[in-house]
Amino acid sequence: MVRLGFYWLSVVWLSCLPLLVSAQVTEPLHLEQGTITGISGIDTDIQVYKGIPYAAPPVADLRWRPPQPPSPWEGTLKADTFGPGCIQNLTRSRPPWTEEFMHQGSISEDCLYLNIWTGALSAEERRPVLVYVHGGGFSEGSGSVLVYDGESLVRKGLIVVTINYRLGLFGFFAHPELSAESDHSASGNYGLLDQVAALEWVQENISDFGGDPDNVTVAGQSAGAVSVYLLTASPLAKGLFHRVIIQSGPGGLASFGLTNTRSLASSLSEVEENGIELVKARSARSIQAMRSMPANELTAVSLPPTVRFGPVIDGYFLLDNVPTVYAEGSQNDVPMMTGFNADEGSAFPGYGQSTLEEYPNTVSTRYGERAEAYRALYPADTDEAAGLALKTGLRDLAAVALGRLAVERVQSARTEAYLYYFERGIPWPERPEFGAFHTAEVPYFFNTLHHIDRPWTEVDRHLADIMSTYWVNFSTQGSPNGPSVPLWTAFDESDIQFMRLGTKIEFAKITDQTKTEFFLDYLSEQAR
Repeated sequence: MVRLGFYWLSVVWLSCLPLLVSAQVTEPLHLEQGTITGISGIDTDIQVYKGIPYAAPPVADLRWRPPQPPSPWEGTLKADTFGPGCIQNLTRSRPPWTEEFMHQGSISEDCLYLNIWTGALSAEERRPVLVYVHGGGFSEGSGSVLVYDGESLVRKGLIVVTINYRLGLFGFFAHPELSAESDHSASGNYGLLDQVAALEWVQENISDFGGDPDNVTVAGQSAGAVSVYLLTASPLAKGLFHRVIIQSGPGGLASFGLTNTRSLASSLSEVEENGIELVKARSARSIQAMRSMPANELTAVSLPPTVRFGPVIDGYFLLDNVPTVYAEGSQNDVPMMTGFNADEGSAFPGYGQSTLEEYPNTVSTRYGERAEAYRALYPADTDEAAGLALKTGLRDLAAVALGRLAVERVQSARTEAYLYYFERGIPWPERPEFGAFHTAEVPYFFNTLHHIDRPWTEVDRHLADIMSTYWVNFSTQGSPNGPSVPLWTAFDESDIQFMRLGTKIEFAKITDQTKTEFFLDYLSEQAR
């Protein structure tokens, strides 16, 4: 009878172990800023911390200043709700970017928050960390977008961090007065400085969540990819990360018309001139007067057509254009995974649309004196063939541009690069024209297909499993390879191939030599 009682006590105790383990990760964490608690994810073995301030609110006198350290909080911070997104024009859905791809929460100038997903049971685990920088043209987006849900990657061993950073007028406004008041004679890159501050916060705090500050990967898509590429060239980011993932960034954006990687950032003097125009448009007498204006007043007036907000070669965050930094070998040299999608431009009017009659004029408009050579490489004898020829040409252009960037990188880099080509169109019977659109790869890499209502097939689920495994492997060891995925060979400038991610997953060439030479000549001409 005693033995039986002991047996049942043992069974009860053992059955409670999962509950005891879960209880360990829900205990308050004691950060330098204060005590914090999170919430369980859908998977109760995962803990989520939402809306952690990584910098002081950039409001009032801190508007258009570098991010400042966050203030300690009193009591316990219940990190159970995403912080507001940074100021932006709210577009909840803009096909092909449905609600799952867009910011759905509130917005505020007080927006410098990050979110953490962890499955670690103790601070001693030292799991690899993935920090994700959202896209959105430096004008929209947030770290709370649904497809960035980190749970699936956490189940495969990572800790995932998503961040907000200042956007548009609040993140990339430069002006001579702002440069004059700066200790570094710089202005304009506040959103990028926010990203540096977030990475510094991760270095100082991620070990409390079971993460390894010596094993951090920074990933981003579109504007987030450009950000990550710029971080590799910034002296301020040195030592803050150990590998990078660049999705639909430099090179891949060639299909949008961005054929010169030097155009990723503007000169400070040029952006300061735009800033002077903007102050005039707001009828403000000074920067201090601009700081005193409510945010909605600043954004209410239409901007002059010459004013654009984006990265700046400011002499502080960015000392020179990125190709020059790489040519000098002064970049933050870390392993890189980078690629692009088959239909990057499908969200824009006219993508892949042409009649046979219109085809020669369309090609002439885009390629000028090279139009005849282009039509010889991409012949068309029907309306359908003309549209396909335009699509295929854009894909080949992006592949050649990305290959050229990788060739430039390898001249000074000691670390490896891995190139991919994503060609799986999200199943969408109502809108097949979007194909593998700009951002379509994100829910596959994050393995978050379940958040999007589409007629997914086993092909999609298998592809998402493989792609997320590649991400986890790369974030863990600097190589995407492992025992359960197809071999992905590192970049070789003598034989430029991509990992094709689609119905088939295979390592292959994208363009032949003749087309490669055509686009290399075209890109060189565009860079002049």
